[in-house]
Amino acid sequence: MDIVRQWLSAVFSDNQLVILFLVLVVVGAIVLSVGNLLAPVIASVVISFLLEGLVRILERFRWPRMLAVGLVFGLFMLFLAVLLLALIPLLVSQITDLMDNIPWIISKTQTALQHLPKKLPILSQSQVQAIVDSLTVQFSQYGQQVLAFSLSSVRSVFSFVVYLVLMPIMVFFFLKDKSVILEWLSGFLPQDHTLASKVWMDVKTQAGNYVRGRIWEVLIVWAATYACFLLFGLDYAMLLSLLVGLSVIIPYIGAVVVTVPVLIIAYIQWGFDSHFTWAMIAYFVIQMLDANLLVPLLLSGAVNLHPIASITAILIFGGIWGFWGVFFAIPLATLVQSVLCVWKYRRQCGVA
Repeated sequence: MDIVRQWLSAVFSDNQLVILFLVLVVVGAIVLSVGNLLAPVIASVVISFLLEGLVRILERFRWPRMLAVGLVFGLFMLFLAVLLLALIPLLVSQITDLMDNIPWIISKTQTALQHLPKKLPILSQSQVQAIVDSLTVQFSQYGQQVLAFSLSSVRSVFSFVVYLVLMPIMVFFFLKDKSVILEWLSGFLPQDHTLASKVWMDVKTQAGNYVRGRIWEVLIVWAATYACFLLFGLDYAMLLSLLVGLSVIIPYIGAVVVTVPVLIIAYIQWGFDSHFTWAMIAYFVIQMLDANLLVPLLLSGAVNLHPIASITAILIFGGIWGFWGVFFAIPLATLVQSVLCVWKYRRQCGVA
C-alpha cells in the first residue's frame, strides 16, 4: 500500500498532470456516455479538422479566410453530391446483384474445392469437404447478417437524413467560427494548462497527418484498383475496389482479408486462365506500391508506433466503436503514447 500511496502522491502533486488527466477523463466520459447522440457533432468536428488543412494552404497564399472556407466547403459539397448521386447507387446495384448471385457463387466455390485433391494430392477428400462445409456455413451467416441489416436499415433512414442535413451546416460553422469556438472552449480550462496544450499540439500534428495521409491513401488505392479491375473487366469492380481501398485503414491485416473475396470473384469469373493471372498480378503490384511507396510518402513521420501497439489499439478501439474505432485507433493510440511520454518525462525530471 505504501508503494501505491507514494505513486498517487507523486502523480497528484503535479498540477499540470492532474489538469491533463481531468480533461481526458471528462472528454472520455462524454464520448462514452452520449457519444451516440453526439455522433453528427463528432463527425462534423473530424471533417472540419480535415478540411482545415486545405483552408490553411489557401491562407498561406494570402486568401481571406472566408473566401478559403467558401471554396473548400463548396468542394466538400460537390464531393457529397457525387457520392450521393453517382457512387452510392452504383454500389447498391452491385451489392444487390452480388446477393442475388451468392447461391451460384457458393455452388461454383464448392465445385472448385472438390477438384482440389486432384491438383493438390496433399489434401484429402475429407479435408476438402470440411473446408466446403465451413465456407457454406460462413456464407449462410453472412447472408443472414446482410438480410438483417437491410431490414433494420429502414430505421436508419431518418438518421441518414439528419446527418445529411445537419452535418454540412455544422461543418461550415466549425470552419467559419473556428477561433471563436476554440476561445470559448479554452475558457473552461484553468489558466495554466500548458501540459494539456502541449499534448494536444503533439497529437494534433501526428494524428492529423496520419488521418489525412490515410484518407489520401484510401482514395488513391481505391482509384488505382478500380481502374485495374475495370480494365480487366472484373465483375463488381467498384464494390471490390472500395473494399480494397478501405482495407488500408487496418494495417497489416486489411490487405490480407480483402484479398480473399477478390480471388474468389476473379476465379469464379475466369478460372485459372490468363485473365485471372494478369489481373491478380496487377492487383498485387498495386498492393506492393501501396506498402513500399504510398505509405512511406504519405505517412512518414505521422506516427511512431510499434506494430504490436498498432494492432493492440485496433483490437481495443475496434471492439469498442466498430468501424470508426478501427479508423481512429492509431490517432487514439498516439494520444495514449503522448500522454505516457509526457508523464514519464515529468517524473524523470521531477517536475511538480
